[in-house]
Amino acid sequence: MSLVNTIYNRSMGTWLACIMSSVLLLLSVSTTARADDETPDQVVNSVARDLLTDIDQHRDAYRKDTAQLRKLIDKYLLPRFDSEYAAKLVLGKHWREATPEQRKQFIDGFYQSMIANYGTAVIDFSLDRLNILPYKGNPGDTTATVRSEVRRSNGATVPVNYTLHTVDGGWKAFDVTIEGVSYVKSFRTDFGSEIDQKGLDEVIKRLQSKQTPTVDSSGKPTAGAAATKKGS
Repeated sequence: MSLVNTIYNRSMGTWLACIMSSVLLLLSVSTTARADDETPDQVVNSVARDLLTDIDQHRDAYRKDTAQLRKLIDKYLLPRFDSEYAAKLVLGKHWREATPEQRKQFIDGFYQSMIANYGTAVIDFSLDRLNILPYKGNPGDTTATVRSEVRRSNGATVPVNYTLHTVDGGWKAFDVTIEGVSYVKSFRTDFGSEIDQKGLDEVIKRLQSKQTPTVDSSGKPTAGAAATKKGS
């Protein structure tokens, strides 16, 4: 069962928004912190506060102007999420068979598709729903798991764990596990079957077609959004 289907089967609506908001949030791990300066959970806590403070101060504006929300997400997520490594794990054997251009297009399409599908959910996320648990790894580790609990609207908590590794001395995230389901493994199964049936180029086209155009405060599509739509 795919990760998306697993989430929907749990309960839809605010459940999906809450979980995917935390995914976007917690994947924004600072690349400027040295591995021996801060533990991964300390870095996550710091970045979470910065992001949510910005959202709290401009929540209404972000609701009206998704282009600005997209810039905010890109500011915190894009430089700090190891999208190439995640894409390599998701593609598995197909990564080795892909051309450099196909790899580039898949990396971008995979990231853009995630943001298009789940990015706006972060508007409704609040810090009081998130509990980051103390990191239990060793100081010299180059791979880390940050455990957290996300509280649903009905009060139930859901385990959400994040896998990070060090790149040039800084922490970057590449996987999230929700209730024991790894999104890398789930997407690898889903994409693998689709690529076997249709080919990598068709999968890339599908990802590009899911890139939702952003709009400015007047409700008009942005230039970048129009270019994305045209290019898909």
